[in-house]
Amino acid sequence: MRRFLENSIALLVVVIVLFLIIPLPKSLLDVLLVVNISLSILILMITMTISDALEFSIFPSLLLITTLFRLGLNVSTTRRILGFGGDAGNVILAFGQMITQGNIILGVIIFLIIVLVQFIVITKGAERVAEVAARFTLDAMPGKQMAIDADLSSGLIDEQGAKLRRAKIQKEADFYGAMDGATKIVKGDAIMSLIITAVNFIGGLILGVTMSGMDFNTAIQTYSIATIGDGLVSQLPALMISTATGMIVTRSVSDGSLNNDVISQFAAQPKAIFTSGIVIGLLGLIPGTPTVPLLIVGTGLSGGGWWMMGRLERKEVQAAAAEAAAAAAPQEAPQQPSEADYYKDINNVYTLLTVDPIEMEFGYSLLPMVDEKGGGKLINRIIIFRRQYAQEMGFVIPSIRFHDTSTLGTNQYAVKIKGEEVARGEILVDYYLALEPATPTGEIDGIETVEPAYGIPSRWILPENKEMAEIYGYTVIDPLSVMQTHLSEVIRSHAYELLGRAEVVQLVENLKRTAPEVVEEAIPNVLTYAHLERILKNLLKEGVPIRDLGTILETAVDALATTKDLDMVTENVRAALSRTITRRFCEHGQLRVVTLDAEVEKRVISSLSKNEQGIYLAMGPDLMQQIVTQLSEFIKKFNDLSQTPIVLTSQVIRIYLSRMLSQFYPNLYVLAFNEITSDVQIQSLGNITLVGQGRSDRKAAAV
Repeated sequence: MRRFLENSIALLVVVIVLFLIIPLPKSLLDVLLVVNISLSILILMITMTISDALEFSIFPSLLLITTLFRLGLNVSTTRRILGFGGDAGNVILAFGQMITQGNIILGVIIFLIIVLVQFIVITKGAERVAEVAARFTLDAMPGKQMAIDADLSSGLIDEQGAKLRRAKIQKEADFYGAMDGATKIVKGDAIMSLIITAVNFIGGLILGVTMSGMDFNTAIQTYSIATIGDGLVSQLPALMISTATGMIVTRSVSDGSLNNDVISQFAAQPKAIFTSGIVIGLLGLIPGTPTVPLLIVGTGLSGGGWWMMGRLERKEVQAAAAEAAAAAAPQEAPQQPSEADYYKDINNVYTLLTVDPIEMEFGYSLLPMVDEKGGGKLINRIIIFRRQYAQEMGFVIPSIRFHDTSTLGTNQYAVKIKGEEVARGEILVDYYLALEPATPTGEIDGIETVEPAYGIPSRWILPENKEMAEIYGYTVIDPLSVMQTHLSEVIRSHAYELLGRAEVVQLVENLKRTAPEVVEEAIPNVLTYAHLERILKNLLKEGVPIRDLGTILETAVDALATTKDLDMVTENVRAALSRTITRRFCEHGQLRVVTLDAEVEKRVISSLSKNEQGIYLAMGPDLMQQIVTQLSEFIKKFNDLSQTPIVLTSQVIRIYLSRMLSQFYPNLYVLAFNEITSDVQIQSLGNITLVGQGRSDRKAAAV
């Protein structure tokens, strides 16, 4: 029984297809016609009560099944009409008589109006809406992906939340793409209904007069009622399904069901309702107009609007009273000593020598975003980001010192690492930042700028233009998120500078709680804190998490038995962290990379030199220029795909090539083949080759 239920839909589709071939008895046909009408009403009700189109993601497939079901019934009813003298069952007869009511011409006209409304208005409109929704959804995908990455880097969401949001975006794209195609089925169904109606009527007349011996008037009476009844029985469900199609593709800007949205949004405009009622009532006083209906409707609208205005005013008074009651009495701030008195104590002067790991300075206009007492949320977001970054990278970000300064503009902020400025930005508090898509569908007014974290062309727009910007494909971000994302990216890129000896000791002490034997074997007998700090900095500098500190220590101890070169030790550690590196850079089981030609790798290996300081890369300028120039073209492909640029090479030259390329492309990552797990599908976007035989490397560039 369970297996039958699991395959019931597939069996149902097979049965529906058989309707096109197997004749159905009249009683069963009546039941199936009622089921068809009921199913269409059910689908329409579902589309009006959902708040998100993905809540009814089976709709495109269901649309195909219901259309096939309806066409199967059409074939069966046509067989009954033409083969049994217009006797197609009680349901069709009842609908035909209800429409015609003894007047065949009136019935035909009403039926044609219903069919044309279905075909020209509902079906064509739903088809156009689906096309536009599919195009806008696909165009907005890169911007939505960047918004998810921004929220993830700022700590607003974790990895699991980012995966869920990415999956939803993919489902939306698949859904609206399927709806774009499914609406063509609705259009074809409407056309087919007209053809079947014509076949039933013309074919019935011919068969009735020539084969059944009916006179012409009797044939027209019999087959017109049957044809109109059959057409109406099929067109009513088709009309409701078409309406449901239009409903479901227009739910993108809804926060609730259609019922809730209509009631809440009309109730929010009581003045408009009241004014409309007054205007309708005044029209009723004009001589010659239908006074009674206009006065009834005008009175109802104006009365309802007046009642809703009073209700809104009462709510505002209650909210104001609650806010006044919750406001605390102002307290006098404790008197602070003057600056001269404070620095009379020589110990206080030493506080000026302290260098904070991270500082953030603000212009005057940005202070409310930091002040927690005034509702500022920046500190809370940084706390969330610190937790998320610790879980992701295994390193706890030090405390950040905030303070205002007069050296910056009122809308500017600056980020300092160990006392030196490394980044600066400017935001407009009362605006939104709209990131420009690759192909915007419309132009939005705003102040042109560049997004500070990723350098994306953007515009500062007014809040009232936010919804229109999203419709045009822009990704809209609030000012606080812009600043938080910039700070997060700065911390990520400078994390290796924030890792000092004290932080390394603290990480090791934390590992002692779970793996004391590993720590005792490694430190300080084999590995010093200074050497471990350098290894961890090498990993963080290239975006490799150091959370698995136990594996890092064990691998470092084993590697130091064969080499004292900490760079080579780091490479061995990276190989041991292959799963971590794969997870860090791989998306959906795929890794898009750029590779090096075998001849290029040989040239790079031959450029390696050794001195007392260790191994370094002495590459000729011709080879360096060829690699850098070709990479610039491949990086454009990565940017189009909204992915991190990655170069895949052998372990022998990975670290030296990475150091050289980081001077030209700071956001580029160089990975080795042994750092990628075997279950990943590697897709090469290109191969760096030797364009021509360059001159001998007479002038070497030491890296």
